[in-house]
Amino acid sequence: MSKAKAREAAPTADLQAGLVVAAYGRHSLVETPDGRRLICHPRGKKNQAVVGDQVLWQATGDEGSIERLQERRNLFYRQDEIRTKSFAANLDRVLILIAAEPEFSESQLCRALVAAEAEKITPIIALNKSDLAAPFAQAWERLAPYRAMGYLVLPLSLNPRSTLTQSDGVDALCAQLQGQTTLVLGPSGSGKSTLINRLLPDAQVETGEISQALNSGKHTTTNTRWYWVPELDRAGQRTALIDSPGFQEFGLNHIEPTQLAQCMPDLRQYLGQCKFYNCTHLHEPGCAVLAEVSTDEKTGTISARRHRIYAQLFEELGQQRW
Repeated sequence: MSKAKAREAAPTADLQAGLVVAAYGRHSLVETPDGRRLICHPRGKKNQAVVGDQVLWQATGDEGSIERLQERRNLFYRQDEIRTKSFAANLDRVLILIAAEPEFSESQLCRALVAAEAEKITPIIALNKSDLAAPFAQAWERLAPYRAMGYLVLPLSLNPRSTLTQSDGVDALCAQLQGQTTLVLGPSGSGKSTLINRLLPDAQVETGEISQALNSGKHTTTNTRWYWVPELDRAGQRTALIDSPGFQEFGLNHIEPTQLAQCMPDLRQYLGQCKFYNCTHLHEPGCAVLAEVSTDEKTGTISARRHRIYAQLFEELGQQRW
């Protein structure tokens, strides 16, 4: 870091360092290095801080004002029909929790993986309900291309009514989370609430405390929340989980369509080998990617499902720019 940047990042006599652990509207809940938490407001009209941000804040009575955001390592987005909005920053891992039943959406899974790849965040895929033999076997087979790409895929059995005597897979998962900051994502029915309650038995109590601190009135929770997991800490490194609602709303609009293939490992390995330098990998002759897509006539290293999802995302991202 340059001397100028170091001076900019360093707290002054009036500014103190803090971590954003919850956010709602114009309010942020900031945690100080000694564990104290207080409400902070942005200096301007709009709150740019998200959960996971390191900030410099200034005391204003019993509360504070956020004066500066520290440089981020990465940033995660969600989107709706109107806008794209950032919601979590400075992540080490993204845990994508899906289930064998109900059948998971491969399109949603791909969106989550693309979002992680774009920000250089390590994704982990956890497939829940390994106690359901037939559905789990089918879902595990659907994930074969992702294991082949090098993604870590872990089996889980989070059903509290399960009679299995074998490991439920939580210990193996926790080993991957130790000493990391992990964003936990999962659609309804994936078992995310069960996992959060298993790892964070006091999460509901803490959520209530955050809501009370933010004085959010009729809103009883914040959308995204930071939790420390002391049981998973290791020497010199703390473990944190960030809980956020489902992942069907991932924001990818900040990604250029021409950069999409870079975020998909099975396509990425063939980039630079196409006949045309500006190949979209959709229809061009001499496309190295298309040559590897599986069809009824041939078996390739890229599944037809994955390429269809790529085409859909490419079209979506292109439309956003008109």
